[in-house]
Amino acid sequence: MSLDVELAEIRDFLRGHPPFADLPGDALTRLLPRLTMEYFRRGTAIMAPGRDNFRLFVVRSGAVDIRDSVGTLVDRGEAGACFGSTTLVGGNPSSFTVEAIEDVLALVMDAEAFTELCATHAVFDEFFDEQRSRRISAAVATQQQSYHGSAILKTPTSELVSRPPITVPLAATIRDAALAMCERSVSSLLVMDGNRLAGIITDRDLRNRVLARGVDPGLPVTEVMTADPVTGRTDGLAFEVLLEMVSRNIHHLPLCENDVPVGVVTTTDLMRLEQTNPVYLVGDISKQTDAADVARAALRLPAVAETLVAQDASADDMGRIVTAIGDAVERRLIALAEDRLGPPPVPYCWVTLGSRARIEQALAADQDNALILDNAYQPEEHAAYFTDLAAMVSDGLVAAGYPRCVGAIMATNPDLRISLARWRKAFHKWMHKPEPEAILRASIFFDMRPVAGDASLYVTLADEIRGEAPTSRRFLAHLARNAVSNEPPIGFFRGFVLAKEGQHKDTLDIKRGGVGAVVDLARVHALAIGSPAVHTDTRLADAIEAGTIDRGRGEDLRDAFEFISYVRFRHQAAAVKAGRAPDNHLAPDELSSFDKRHLREAFAIVRSAQSVLGTVHGTGALG
Repeated sequence: MSLDVELAEIRDFLRGHPPFADLPGDALTRLLPRLTMEYFRRGTAIMAPGRDNFRLFVVRSGAVDIRDSVGTLVDRGEAGACFGSTTLVGGNPSSFTVEAIEDVLALVMDAEAFTELCATHAVFDEFFDEQRSRRISAAVATQQQSYHGSAILKTPTSELVSRPPITVPLAATIRDAALAMCERSVSSLLVMDGNRLAGIITDRDLRNRVLARGVDPGLPVTEVMTADPVTGRTDGLAFEVLLEMVSRNIHHLPLCENDVPVGVVTTTDLMRLEQTNPVYLVGDISKQTDAADVARAALRLPAVAETLVAQDASADDMGRIVTAIGDAVERRLIALAEDRLGPPPVPYCWVTLGSRARIEQALAADQDNALILDNAYQPEEHAAYFTDLAAMVSDGLVAAGYPRCVGAIMATNPDLRISLARWRKAFHKWMHKPEPEAILRASIFFDMRPVAGDASLYVTLADEIRGEAPTSRRFLAHLARNAVSNEPPIGFFRGFVLAKEGQHKDTLDIKRGGVGAVVDLARVHALAIGSPAVHTDTRLADAIEAGTIDRGRGEDLRDAFEFISYVRFRHQAAAVKAGRAPDNHLAPDELSSFDKRHLREAFAIVRSAQSVLGTVHGTGALG
């Protein structure tokens, strides 16, 4: 059946039922593409008292019961019946329960379309609330409606700031600092150079660096403070602050807005939020003294992910936590390797690539990393050190549950253990002399994030990429072509496309054409506008703000990405629980009707976004 025939059938159905029967033919024709179809299993409460609704439903098949707030049956709707107009006209929340008493297939109209019909046709002359509720947004909310989350997962960092920081000037003495801490009953204070944060001193510093060593308290506080301390932002979540603190073994973290300190968070503050939480695994990893113990701690990760899925944490939260644990493992292994090998002969930056760089790591992830070496690097003098460093870290990651990359995208590969100058040359070639196959292989390197070492090496490289990429139109076109080639696993009539042979026969690959497809789209958009973001959702948000993605289409794509990622995490957690290795291949029979319906919708959104990107960047012209 062609799409035109399907729309014609819907049009004929609506023509047989009021109020659509009274619409002019052209109005009905314009309405049809704006309608969606939803399935509700028998027993589903489609609407409920106290719950908001911003959509009009038209029953195409099946039946619903409509009951008032005390449970009295007030109406029964069958094919052609409409419901939902009470909230559109009278406002939210709903005072009625609408329950599917048979399996229901419904046509759904959003508030925007409803409003336009009300404004132009007397038969729809009713008042309404303009806010739309999109299907994928509703799906995400439904998947997470039972998730109350732990305090530490959901508390904004800004709420941790209870008072301005206590400060002393750069010229203050140790005694001045101690007196200020005593008078204000604080365990730390900030040392300021004008408006610039110069350092931090804590009660532990006073004990260990002053009293224990007999240091003269009349000396400048700069003698014992921690200079240029690690800082956090106020626009994140509490768990991100916690992860940063435990991974670095610090107990006080200044929070800044526009580089100006606005408060200090302590581990005590965070402990008050949550006494028991899976992210404390990061702290355990950071305390281990050998690679074997790091591995034993890291192998708790699948159980942590299983717990998060059981709590219905969002895919974004789960990705951040799994990523942070991976970062902690890698940082600890690097530190242990340096302990064995001694200090590095030249500065270096260890960078992670791919999903962990994007802060979106799932359970079925292998190693993806590289080394950016200072330009003073001389292979004949320094290669042995970094060869050993990479080997130790890679072996440790394998033991910790991160298998080696089959494509050798690892720091153990000498081609990925090179100087900053060589990295700059490689990126310049990719962007200004692009070759299709080379770009396909190189795309992972545009998702890069520093993990350990001298981050300035990464910043230099990232700044150059961000400056050059928007002007490299042919490079962006090649990248776009790669992005649109990973088609979502959905057919023309929205049936799932399954593998026809091999190990994963009769399954769909939710990573390649789902998660991966959105990642590829977001990467192109981010590079095209010079966005510094690597996180996929942030890249999409930046593209929306820059106007390169239509706001409505962009928000749909963000919702689709969250939903697909959530289904993927849940699938992997179920595999772990069943004693199987997590993967990205879903069998349709393991999906609920809810999942199937909304995965189809999500895949359709991705396919539409791919089509737009291909048009914008003229991918067809590349051959």
